[in-house]
Amino acid sequence: MPKEYIDKLTILGKSKIKYPASPDKAKLETFENKYSKRDYWISFDCPEFTSICPVTGQPDFGIITIRYIPDKKCIESKSLKLYLFSFRNFATFHEHVVNRILDDIVRTCNPRKALVTGEFLPRGGISINVEASYKIAPYQV
Repeated sequence: MPKEYIDKLTILGKSKIKYPASPDKAKLETFENKYSKRDYWISFDCPEFTSICPVTGQPDFGIITIRYIPDKKCIESKSLKLYLFSFRNFATFHEHVVNRILDDIVRTCNPRKALVTGEFLPRGGISINVEASYKIAPYQV
């Protein structure tokens, strides 16, 4: 990969990591998709996702899966890891987590399609699964 693409990444390859305190402070980074003429899926699985219940303050645990078809840009995985880590002390509902992640992915890399799934462990005897999707609207004349 040409050096000019790598030089634009500010997180990858850094030995000291500053963990963001919230998703608002996190930075998702991208790199050029060299296969933008082709549809292909990229999947990220985060089986150790944690956030905080906004009512009880107790931790919520879940599995976040992100799948997308990139257009011109791809999400850089280390920045995604730190972004997802930023939810660790962030008080929010499961439904908001999944939709926030989708919105931030779409805003960052403008994919052709994206799907974010959250499978959250039971709280009060009920597990919650949330799925949010995005698809570019077809061109209309």
